[in-house]
Amino acid sequence: MPAHNWKRVRSGTFHAFHTAWIGELQKALNGGLLPKDYYVLAEQVAGEAGPDVLALHSPDGDSEMLPDSHWQPGGLALAEAPPKVALRSEADESLLYSLKRQTLVIRHASGDEVVAMIEIISPGNKFSRAEVDHFVHKAMSALRQGVNLLILDLFPPSKTNPQGIHRELWQHFNPEEFQQPADKPLTLAAYSAGVTPVAYVEPIAVGQDLPEMPLFLSLDRYINVPLETTYRSAYEGVPERWRRVIEGRADA
Repeated sequence: MPAHNWKRVRSGTFHAFHTAWIGELQKALNGGLLPKDYYVLAEQVAGEAGPDVLALHSPDGDSEMLPDSHWQPGGLALAEAPPKVALRSEADESLLYSLKRQTLVIRHASGDEVVAMIEIISPGNKFSRAEVDHFVHKAMSALRQGVNLLILDLFPPSKTNPQGIHRELWQHFNPEEFQQPADKPLTLAAYSAGVTPVAYVEPIAVGQDLPEMPLFLSLDRYINVPLETTYRSAYEGVPERWRRVIEGRADA
């Protein structure tokens, strides 16, 4: 199923889909994709960030030190299987001193360590320049504290973010200008929060199937998140009346 043009409907309709997609992502990741001692929870608040999905590591185990067999299925070593994305960008080391991450480790109320966050961009995140800045501040705060990110942006750039959310965030880590491809205005971006953060970016277009994207759990380990299958499952719950509008078969 291709990515849709969600600008055809009001934000409330996307919010309903957004909620369903979060649930499908949680079910898929907790259903065997994550390594032992890792799990995800939906819509949890941690530190300054209020992400859609949190990936957590239980202190009861130590998956970091376990052999590769414990990362199956889906756990991949960065050195052996680099993520298949259009763009890889490493933070400029000259900027890292001012962006030096805090020593604080974000923990969930359970006491388990937060290692990654998934954010699905909503129209509200781009409604005003203040909202864009607020989101970027949250994302930078997470990366500075060693929390990996996966940002899914199914809305094209607008006057509040002329080159998209990825550009708004990544310009603080690498001033090299990122130009959003005109024919691919939607963006999927994964961020590894190492000492030198790295971005893995995949611009896509309406009508294009969603590729798998990496979700980093440590400096050199990640899983591929099944965006297409979870998106498809969530979309099944959208009322037919609004599917016709989203797919361009009817007017709102």
